[in-house]
Amino acid sequence: MSLLKIGVIPGDGVGPEVIAVSLGILEKVAKRDGLAYELHDFDLGGERFLRTGEVLPQADQDRLRACDVILLGAVGHPGVPPGVLEKGILLKLRFDFHQYINLRPVRLFPGAPTPLKDKGPDDIDMVVVRENNEDLYVGAGGFTYKGTPEEVAIQTSINTRAGVERCIRYAFEAARGRATRGASRSLSEDDKKKGYVRQVTLVAKTNVLTFAHDLWMRAFNEVARDYPDVKPSYMHVDACCMRMVTNPEWFDVVVTTNMFGDIITDLGAVLQGGMGLAASGNLNPDKTAPSMFEPVHGSAPDIAGKGVANPLAAILSTAMMLDHVGAGASADRIRRAVAAVLAAGAPKTPDLGGKNSTVEVGDAVRDALDRE
Repeated sequence: MSLLKIGVIPGDGVGPEVIAVSLGILEKVAKRDGLAYELHDFDLGGERFLRTGEVLPQADQDRLRACDVILLGAVGHPGVPPGVLEKGILLKLRFDFHQYINLRPVRLFPGAPTPLKDKGPDDIDMVVVRENNEDLYVGAGGFTYKGTPEEVAIQTSINTRAGVERCIRYAFEAARGRATRGASRSLSEDDKKKGYVRQVTLVAKTNVLTFAHDLWMRAFNEVARDYPDVKPSYMHVDACCMRMVTNPEWFDVVVTTNMFGDIITDLGAVLQGGMGLAASGNLNPDKTAPSMFEPVHGSAPDIAGKGVANPLAAILSTAMMLDHVGAGASADRIRRAVAAVLAAGAPKTPDLGGKNSTVEVGDAVRDALDRE
């Protein structure tokens, strides 16, 4: 692999703390596996905005575009109005860099807690493919008579055939990729007899959103014909939320809209042990611009500076970054090290019921890498 250029945005709150630990893990595995990379640091986030009034200057965006991938800590600052940083950094990069897939693995590692009674790692192992460039997040809409008793606010969901189809096709390809691990538990014996190995579930609301989600349903059915080994299924979003709690083993690959994906992936994060274990990737699968990888826990200003943020989500996001650039063996090595630390039961940060620090957990993952 040629020299990998990684843009690093530590960001706000606990972001710099968890990114520092994850970069230590990256350094460790890169030396072992012979991965060459260089880091390009970016001062973007709340402090930069409060200091200069700048959110994402064009010069910084151009420098980010020149990177192969981006590693982001967190965006969100209590001194900055909601939406300024989120729209100005997160959404702008996702849209301008055509990161049209938000990939969220939901996997319960042995030793990680789940609030679900009688459910374990064999039951909670799915991946959510969330459309990342359309729907309500486009920002189409506006106000009439704002601030008056007659005010009207309109937010329009935008769904294009091209955007919907590429997301659905990515989900079916992801299912085929998971087929290397064998048949999904979500399949019945009858399903397996029919030749299905994996399953993709479209989550939408076709009975109410009869225009936008009719498009999703038709595109889903048409794409499914190209994947006879993958079972297509459908679930309304409210039923999906219920079934994720009662029967998470029913899910393998889930594909859904931007808004619904935003909601159900946070539910998935809780199932897998909490936000401190939830990794994500904002992917440009065509690699025409950099993809961006980030833990989903946000900036957590209430614990920022205390050194107790869980670094495992950031470490697992780094593993996803390595998957994306073709270093899957190194990524698997990191995931096995994380799994070993969780299975040991200690050290662990307060969010998992422990008393250890961010750095101590990171050191344990480094030690586990030594035993690989």
